[in-house]
Amino acid sequence: MAKRRPATVGELRASGYQPRSVKDEIRANVLCKLERGDTLFPGIIGFDDSVVPRVVNALLARQNFILLGLRGQAKSRIMRQLVDFLDPEIPVLAGSETNDEPFRPISKHGRMLVSAHGEAAPIEWLPRDARFVEKLATPDVTIADIIGDVDPIRAARGGHVLADELTIHYGLLPRANRGIFALNELPDLAGKIQVGLFNIMQEGDVQIKGYPVRLPLDVLLVFTANPEDYTARGKIITPLKDRIGAEVTTHYPESVEIGMAITRQEAWIERGGRGVSVPEFVAEAIERLAFLAREDKRVDHRSGVSQRMPISVLETAISNAERRALACGEELVVPRLTDLYGALPSITGKLELEYEGELVGPEKIARELIARAAGDTFKAWGGESAGEAVEEIVAYFDQGGVLQLADSASAAASLEGFATVPGLLDTVRKLGLTSEDAQGHHAAACELVLEALVADRRITRSESGRYARAPRRGPTPGSFGTKPPFEV
Repeated sequence: MAKRRPATVGELRASGYQPRSVKDEIRANVLCKLERGDTLFPGIIGFDDSVVPRVVNALLARQNFILLGLRGQAKSRIMRQLVDFLDPEIPVLAGSETNDEPFRPISKHGRMLVSAHGEAAPIEWLPRDARFVEKLATPDVTIADIIGDVDPIRAARGGHVLADELTIHYGLLPRANRGIFALNELPDLAGKIQVGLFNIMQEGDVQIKGYPVRLPLDVLLVFTANPEDYTARGKIITPLKDRIGAEVTTHYPESVEIGMAITRQEAWIERGGRGVSVPEFVAEAIERLAFLAREDKRVDHRSGVSQRMPISVLETAISNAERRALACGEELVVPRLTDLYGALPSITGKLELEYEGELVGPEKIARELIARAAGDTFKAWGGESAGEAVEEIVAYFDQGGVLQLADSASAAASLEGFATVPGLLDTVRKLGLTSEDAQGHHAAACELVLEALVADRRITRSESGRYARAPRRGPTPGSFGTKPPFEV
């Protein structure tokens, strides 16, 4: 039979309960996890040697901290996982809006409850999930949202004067007492609200409608911000910046392999019904697409390219392949390079462009990035070692060969078309691009080779999927005229 939990202040005192601050509580639980060798932030990939140690150091030092990083760098996920470092539940005075500690209440309601009932004052047990409060900072956030405001209706019903603390409707920060208060995009908060925050952090007091109120809150404060905004010349006031204990900078995946691991973990791949098989080189090309976009001068580096982009591209490419498999009666869904063009909306919608990029257009830039990603992937898989076979492919198109490839064509039909291009299937076999017997994998590998040649400007690809010779300044040596296109 489960042991009965204390239900009153007296029972809690008799149980030997010793209150501790939320930062001490988190510190103790972090130390326990470290001693046991637990994974501190499960599901967070690529931060083990950079971000995680700095966050842990801030927690062990009992510091408020801020996560600085561009969008899509797991800042919100890290904040929300801080809940796991809280105790499973804590005792609070019953009916308290500010989670009053039973032995030292900070609200007038809590003090009156203890004064009226003494050791018989009722308590409740608050689970850890209820001790996390998160808010997105926007310019229209008010001091009432964060700190609180006088509630005239409450004053009228209770017969209180407006200066009475019992008339206050507490905001999010007091309601996070004895827990974690997380504020996203801190620089977007109005200056006067930032002033209210650092008063609470340092002095523990605030003015509501001109009335001074002492609120010695026990809170771990965690913020996020874009590094571009978090500067002395930006939208952050210096006194608040000075009161934040640690600045932890996040980052995008440092290698393609880490990025692929994140994308595979987060993407919706298993669809039920038909099986889904994503070729490794297709997943790599999708990840390289994001890496290239982050380096492209036409893309706004201040906004960044979120890790959500390759996740969305992979999901959309699978959906495009799923639609093709249904139409062609294929049992296995295999995304190919052509499906990345079907995922253009997942790319263009996540690129913030500079002026030069706006002139070119997001879709054209996205198409260029897909071809370059295929080229880099082809090289990474040893493409330069397939010299003679590749030259055969280029010679075929130089001599007028044309291949029309529709993204709706089945794997079998596509392979029939690829077989007409000398050296193409030999290149795939030589590089070991696929170890699968599935036709879809072979078709995807052939598309990778062709897209790599497009990236190298040795052949061209139209928006309709027509592969042909690259434009030349003069006549091509050894040209035998234009061959009729093979259409798939």
